[in-house]
Amino acid sequence: MSTVERYGTLFPTAVVGSMPRPEFVRQIVLDGGSGDKDADGQRLDAAVAYTASLQSAAGLDIITDGEWRRASYVGVIAQLAHGFELGTSDDGRPWTVIVDKVEPKQPGTVAAEVAALRRVTDRRIKVCLPAPALLGERMWESDRSALAYPTRRAFIEAVTPILRQEAQLCVEAGAHVVQVDDPHLCLLVDEEVRRHYDDAETEVAGGADGEARLSVDMDNEVLAGVGSGAVRAVHLCRRAGARVRGDAAHAGGYDPIISALNQLDTDHLTLEFTSPGAGDVSVLRQLREDIEIGLGCVSVHPGQVDEPETIVRRVEQAMTVIDKERIVLNPDCGFAPGSAARVDLDEVYTKLSNEAAAARLLRERHG
Repeated sequence: MSTVERYGTLFPTAVVGSMPRPEFVRQIVLDGGSGDKDADGQRLDAAVAYTASLQSAAGLDIITDGEWRRASYVGVIAQLAHGFELGTSDDGRPWTVIVDKVEPKQPGTVAAEVAALRRVTDRRIKVCLPAPALLGERMWESDRSALAYPTRRAFIEAVTPILRQEAQLCVEAGAHVVQVDDPHLCLLVDEEVRRHYDDAETEVAGGADGEARLSVDMDNEVLAGVGSGAVRAVHLCRRAGARVRGDAAHAGGYDPIISALNQLDTDHLTLEFTSPGAGDVSVLRQLREDIEIGLGCVSVHPGQVDEPETIVRRVEQAMTVIDKERIVLNPDCGFAPGSAARVDLDEVYTKLSNEAAAARLLRERHG
């Protein structure tokens, strides 16, 4: 299906997921708010309506709620299921560890985000869920989790049905795009990371390729909950948090995981290409022709604002490799990686406005 058939336009525009949060939203979500639950709820509803309006004003075709209601992107799993212990790291970031058996807790928590956004916008809505393998990487610790799940894989397999059900509920709530965010799979483009899995003794057979297969299999299980009711999407990134927090960055073209990507039961892949070490767009030739490409053509690096013509050139370069009707424009990653990230919201608005301006130029030239 072409983007025109799916979204009603060539070169549709989107965000990847998260948007920077104003301080008052951070106080409500992260610090407990004012103590008046009803008042804080009303303020948060208004805030989400604001971020929806900001994205619409910028000219985007596909928007999110910025993930403003979540204390932690991956930590939302602890709202969906029992079995997790919550804490805070030394730098103030929340962390979550699996310590007991996973049991459903509040199904529909993420779907409620979709329903609330649906009430304040007429734009197409994207919602994001963390990949099971990402949760395994972040939340399974051998010394604290093994009594509940003796292996990381066992935990990953246990949490997958929870996410699959939530994906289905998100479609029922009105999501047009359900996206599984899987930076864990994308880490396997890095030669050093691949060596770690190839050399280490782990419960996942087959080294780095086996790790990729596990990630893909679990993503496919989650996406099966989407069915044909919405666009099934997978987002790959190299930890954009490194650009904001100074964490370790990972580089490498997508070639080492192309085989795995072609095994994803997905309609759409969101890939980053503006960051150093991301590789060349020529790799897109190796992907299945039925996969729509969310082209990372807008930098999320703080202080770097790409002009519309710069974005246009990046898209036109991709058009030498794949059909224009497979391309969706988006930033490389979310704009608020990590709950502690501080990113200027007005700068993000300018970036998104330039993205939409680039799409208009592309339609004029190639429509």
